[in-house]
Amino acid sequence: MAQDHSFDITSKPNLQELDNAIQMAAKELATRFDFKGSVSKITKEEDKLVIVSDDEFKLKNVVGILQDKFAKRGLSLKFFEPGKVEQSLGGQVKQTLAIKQGIDHEKGKELNKYIKETGLKVQSQIQGDQIRVTAKKIDDLQALIQKLKGFEFSIPLQFANYR
Repeated sequence: MAQDHSFDITSKPNLQELDNAIQMAAKELATRFDFKGSVSKITKEEDKLVIVSDDEFKLKNVVGILQDKFAKRGLSLKFFEPGKVEQSLGGQVKQTLAIKQGIDHEKGKELNKYIKETGLKVQSQIQGDQIRVTAKKIDDLQALIQKLKGFEFSIPLQFANYR
């Protein structure tokens, strides 16, 4: 009997690269002339980033610097969901960026629907915050990966445990 081949579809940012990008952005904030004497800072808490600055203009600049560092480190901006700008103590403003990890149930259903529409002979099932795809032929899995890479989805996708 032929053994089934499989892979997992996940959506998780590389946390080490995320930490590196935050450190690089903090270094740039410390050395830039337009941020001298500013209280602008970026902190990471559990599953979100908190950005604090003097005013909205500087806050937007901090977010721009952070996005630039994410791009240089290969982190997709789709991992981050910006919150609204809030007034903080002392006339400062703050904004939170939620870090999205995993594929939620609704996105999983949408992805499963797309996989079925491809017409390839593969089976997919939701397993927690990831999707397992199996097939008899390894070529079907490779074709599906290529189609998924070309598919514009609202969250970034990674492919792991390819067997």
